[in-house]
Amino acid sequence: MKKLLFTVLIAASCSACITSKTGKTLQFSAKQTLALYNSVKDLEGRLPRSIDKSGNLVTSDDAYWCSGFTAGTLWYLYEYTQGDSLKIAAEMLTKRIERQQYTTNNHDVGFMIYCSYGNAYRLTGSHEYKTVIVNAARSLATRFNPAFGVIRSWDNPQWKFPVIIDNMMNLELLCEATRLSGDSSFFKIAVSHADTTMKYHFRPDGSSCHVVDYGVRKNGVYRQQTHQGYADTSAWARGQAWALYGYTMMFRETHKPEYLEQAIKIANFIINNPRLPADKIPYWDFDVPNIPYALRDASAGAIICSALIELSAFTEKMLSEKYLEIAKQQIKTLASFQYLANVNTNGNFILKHSVGHFPNNSEIDVPLTYADYYFVEALMRMKKLKIKQ
Repeated sequence: MKKLLFTVLIAASCSACITSKTGKTLQFSAKQTLALYNSVKDLEGRLPRSIDKSGNLVTSDDAYWCSGFTAGTLWYLYEYTQGDSLKIAAEMLTKRIERQQYTTNNHDVGFMIYCSYGNAYRLTGSHEYKTVIVNAARSLATRFNPAFGVIRSWDNPQWKFPVIIDNMMNLELLCEATRLSGDSSFFKIAVSHADTTMKYHFRPDGSSCHVVDYGVRKNGVYRQQTHQGYADTSAWARGQAWALYGYTMMFRETHKPEYLEQAIKIANFIINNPRLPADKIPYWDFDVPNIPYALRDASAGAIICSALIELSAFTEKMLSEKYLEIAKQQIKTLASFQYLANVNTNGNFILKHSVGHFPNNSEIDVPLTYADYYFVEALMRMKKLKIKQ
């Protein structure tokens, strides 16, 4: 009985610890991201991207695939604080990417619009935001090829019909657009893409390749490659994160048991991988040869963390507890001095040590907007989970 009571007390103490850590980190994130906004608010049309080797802020225009993430982060932080300054900042950066609702030359309109306008509509209910979401879904839908059953990712002569695992993240925009417009074609495209990706992107162990070229088929198999990972046969960490998040989200949207099974298979590949470090923040690729000296990727860790929190709500008790425990450990690590920036450092981004495109020597060991976005989302999801419990 004493042993049981001790165990219960330890569990309660750990729960209180993560709750306190979550609140403090959200408060810090609000101040830091508002400072980031202040650094670009007078730069017409510019949006945060990263920092250079000297620590100077790097910005982008609205056409860059990450243009919507800082606005989305500000919306989440406004939701937490209800602070007017955060709402004003979120509104301004959201407005800067408005024209991307008409983008048809790449699949990233889902990242651009849903992370920004999707959160804006969720929190305000504004008809203006609703219209942009539906228009963006129409734009994204133009890239769907019914013969292949998937949405084309890139228009690049290097591939004939490339689809990257990242594209799973854009399906949430389509599902939302069906709810908002009543047009079921968006939803059907999302399901077709998820079904086809599940068939051709994954290996028996649950890991995913990065790129499938549906225009090149040999012996009945579409060509599988990588662009940002270590090798065609390796498990690029952020790719596994996109896959986990994407199928967890698609189960939420459809309740198809196949998607839950796929999400569990991906999650188990990640968390049981012998090359996942003890602190649960992955190396940039699970198969890069210089582990344990390879760089970590905080962005992959943040995406996995957010996905595991949601997945824990869809799984049975023992598995749910396991996923949630990993997510708590990831939050603890990311909120530690190893990854969390000091005030007014790191270009005013929240997290350090992300890896963008290692093979291209681009954005190596720097802060990235999507790392911050999914980290804050994970914190908010953990906070809401604690309230429900």
